Amino acid sequence: MDEAKWYVVHTYSGYENKVKANIKKTVENRNLQDLILEVVVPLETVVEIKNGTQKAADKKMFPGYVLINMVMNDDSWYVVRNTRGVTGFVGPGSKPVPLTPSEIKALGITLSDNKDKNEQKEKPIIHFNGKVGEQVMILSGAWENTVGVIRDINEGKQCLTINVEMFGRETPVEIGFTDVKLM
Repeated sequence: MDEAKWYVVHTYSGYENKVKANIKKTVENRNLQDLILEVVVPLETVVEIKNGTQKAADKKMFPGYVLINMVMNDDSWYVVRNTRGVTGFVGPGSKPVPLTPSEIKALGITLSDNKDKNEQKEKPIIHFNGKVGEQVMILSGAWENTVGVIRDINEGKQCLTINVEMFGRETPVEIGFTDVKLM
């Protein structure tokens, strides 16, 4: 029998969990456990901080995609490809291409539904309440205890650009949200 490999399946956005459930149900009904071993919607735990309150939430790492550990043959391909919500396998034309071990490792996830939530990477999302023009005090690093004026807020990078005085001149410095406090 062929070796099981990881494949990426494209789904309609928002249908990832439905596709996962439908494939698992079909595998169970048709007794295909030896062909389709695992269906995973990769999640990452992010910590959102709003108004000083931390809240952990699971977010899809790859919206619109599901990972499947399967032995590729005509039967398994047909089952997955004809699952409601699946638009196709990732690969050139209609030929699915398995992920390489280095690609799986680069994902930085354990591809198993049985994984402990603590194994997932936590990436905090912080909502900064300050505004351009307000003063902040830097709490750590080389600029610790320095006061600066906010010039730009970058939510995506979770950082501020502030002007600090250095050698009698205003100098722009980029610093993370967690390293400052509003004055």
